[in-house]
Amino acid sequence: MADITLIEAVNLALHYEMQHDPNVVILGEDIGENGGVFRATLGLKHAFGCKRVIDTPLAESLIAGVTVGMASQGLRPIAEFQFQGFIFPAMEHLVCHAARLRNRTRGRLTCHAVFRAPFGGGIHAPEHHSESIEAMFAHIPGLKVVIPSSPQRAYGLLLAAIRSNDPILFFEPKRIYRTVKSHVENNGLALPLEQCFTLRKGTDITLVTWGACVVESLQAADTLSHHGIKLEVIDLASIKPIDMATITASLEKTGRLLVVHEAAKTCGVGAEIITRVAESAMCLLKAPPKRLTGFDTIMPYYRNEDYFMIQHDDIVNAARELMEGWQ
Repeated sequence: MADITLIEAVNLALHYEMQHDPNVVILGEDIGENGGVFRATLGLKHAFGCKRVIDTPLAESLIAGVTVGMASQGLRPIAEFQFQGFIFPAMEHLVCHAARLRNRTRGRLTCHAVFRAPFGGGIHAPEHHSESIEAMFAHIPGLKVVIPSSPQRAYGLLLAAIRSNDPILFFEPKRIYRTVKSHVENNGLALPLEQCFTLRKGTDITLVTWGACVVESLQAADTLSHHGIKLEVIDLASIKPIDMATITASLEKTGRLLVVHEAAKTCGVGAEIITRVAESAMCLLKAPPKRLTGFDTIMPYYRNEDYFMIQHDDIVNAARELMEGWQ
């Protein structure tokens, strides 16, 4: 099989699970005939029919509410929001129902549903199409948050999310939907949902990142290796729960922590990771941990977008400061 893109891997996982589990249904705006705004569901309506691939009105609250209802009755629905920034009308159902259904019914009902949405900037779109608000959902008890950063992880993690008995927010970094390609074996094997992925071994700095920032982080690791600085690059993948065991094991080797994320700085997931390290692994650190994040501003329009987005050189400079400023 030829190398495929991340968006094709999402489609492949959806097709596989719908083929093997008749309880899987998908719903969202324009997902049927059009295949969704990014064509993630292309061809699924033709393969499985309009009873399992359901075009909805432009109403995110309706999409979320129907999804919770379907899940409570034994189906395994997958809802698509066209952009993460359009998810706010659905918050009532996500926070007050999807996240609490098992607790509210003392386990009699569960919400085994997946809520998919592309997220992040970098495609020259307006601000409602460019949010990175994963930390907002990670704060909600009862919700899990997963972010793939490669075709293989998109395929394996989406399969695991669909099969899970928990409500999962599955955010896909649209900036790398079609720019990252790799081989994906369509074998139905899921990846563990609550685990980091160490993408590159190193001894000097533990770099934790996720989503599209993985691309620049790996590029920066290549650049720094030529200057004698070896980064261990970890793809967090599961924003909630966080796999601190993998991060701590890495810090035992490196003693330095750099967290990189596109989302705004204040109350971001990077702050959570650094706090947990401070609480339980401070003795491992040779230097204060460092964050490299987006700004506490609204995503600017495309002419200024690159000033907001984290670049390769930003990561290189942050890593050098971490090494040179604190020996």
